[in-house]
Amino acid sequence: MAWIAQGWADLVALFGGNVWILMVSGILLVTTTIDIIQRWLLRAIHERLIKRNKVWLDSFVDAARSPASFFIWVNGSVLALITVITHFEVYSGMVPFIQSFKSTILTLSFGWYVIRLVQRLELHLKEYAKENDNLDEVTVEALAKIIKLLAFVFTGLFFLNAFGVNLTGLLAFGGVGGIAVGFAAKDLLGNVFGGLMLYMDKPFTVGDWIRSPDKDIEGTVENIGWRMTTVRTFDKRPLYIPNGIFSNIAIENPSRMTNRRIKETMGIRYADVHQMRSITAAVKEMLRAHPEIDQNQTMIVNFNQFGASSLDFFIYTFTKTTDWVRFHEIKEDVLLKISDIVEAHQAEMAFPSRTLYFDTQEAPIQIERRLKNDSE
Repeated sequence: MAWIAQGWADLVALFGGNVWILMVSGILLVTTTIDIIQRWLLRAIHERLIKRNKVWLDSFVDAARSPASFFIWVNGSVLALITVITHFEVYSGMVPFIQSFKSTILTLSFGWYVIRLVQRLELHLKEYAKENDNLDEVTVEALAKIIKLLAFVFTGLFFLNAFGVNLTGLLAFGGVGGIAVGFAAKDLLGNVFGGLMLYMDKPFTVGDWIRSPDKDIEGTVENIGWRMTTVRTFDKRPLYIPNGIFSNIAIENPSRMTNRRIKETMGIRYADVHQMRSITAAVKEMLRAHPEIDQNQTMIVNFNQFGASSLDFFIYTFTKTTDWVRFHEIKEDVLLKISDIVEAHQAEMAFPSRTLYFDTQEAPIQIERRLKNDSE
């Protein structure tokens, strides 16, 4: 023990008898040493888990790195600050507030840790959702936002409680004030609750093509936020829609269609009426043999009506694909094959036309009478 006492005396002498400098330096040195050790330890565990592809377990370790340093350094800094204040006896009235803040360090660090952990788990869950149909990215994002919001609120409440704020009175005031704020910001709250309903009901997700028959809304969903949803229109303009609007309009989600429909009416000439049965039969046979037509869906090919200039028949069928570009390629192929079928049956597609009939026997007499009347 003697050598410890002698070492302490030498250190005090080295700092010119300023024990407070020695104590502050010792506190900061110990703080630095502890921080370096925890950083090295957590980094080593992190790298080991990554090599073993333990990404879920690594989320808990990686999320703790910055909060742990924050906890260590704030504790060390508070101890050093109290040492200086005690020595110089200045701003002594601040010590109780500093002590109160010190008691919240663990709460602040834990709240920060939860938020970082949720962010990492959210990324992994989104990757998992891409491969698993039982989970979708919108649900993951909604749960992550709720957990982060709760962590922020509870951390703030514990922080206020440490400084002597009466939480009972605060909550009571918040209840009364919340009513007034609710009336003042009803549109904002409506958008927030609208966003919550989108997360729960999931009428669409990020990446879906949506449109509304009630509003001029059509495009691809880029982001679903708490207050508004971002839709990229097909001419590449961003459209920002408050979430409250979705509670009052109908939304179509073509991205979730199972098939695309081909519905066309075509006409042949009246002179080809006797070929109608064989043409419609051949078209139906062609559709049944087409590899891109879904045979499990409704298929109709029938003579439909006597048009003004044509005999009309229609086709009603569904493609297997829902891709917009591929659908039009298939539709083009079907229509051209129908044209080939009509031509093969010695018929022609009709177009608007008018036929005039002249009575060639009476025409000369009428002309003669007209000339006679003109001469008189």
